[in-house]
Amino acid sequence: MLGKTETIDEYLALVSDEKKRAALQKLRKAIHSAVPDAEECISYQIPAFRLHGRMLVAFGAAANHCAFYPGAFPIKSCEDELKGYDTSKGTIRFPADRPLPAALVRKLVKARVAEYAVKHPGDL
Repeated sequence: MLGKTETIDEYLALVSDEKKRAALQKLRKAIHSAVPDAEECISYQIPAFRLHGRMLVAFGAAANHCAFYPGAFPIKSCEDELKGYDTSKGTIRFPADRPLPAALVRKLVKARVAEYAVKHPGDL
């Protein structure tokens, strides 16, 4: 845990490991690329994105890895492309020196948006 922050910039400034910070900045950029109108926020003390008021995805730094939290459906839909990464129901953990490819991040984020569109038609 890095401490209480109010913006993603503040959070990233507290990440002392340069490789982790660079990996998370790359992840942030890929998320924005996939959903340019997503709103940045801090949720549960980690960087996150909302879309039309709904929580979309989040990411963060841990002691020994970085993590991306796209939810269970996107991970399941991209499981073949995620072989070699440590995954659990809604989390992808990766080493800072092997960040997630931007194209894969965009695909995961778009899968999350599609999931919401099906579950909540008209909300997004």
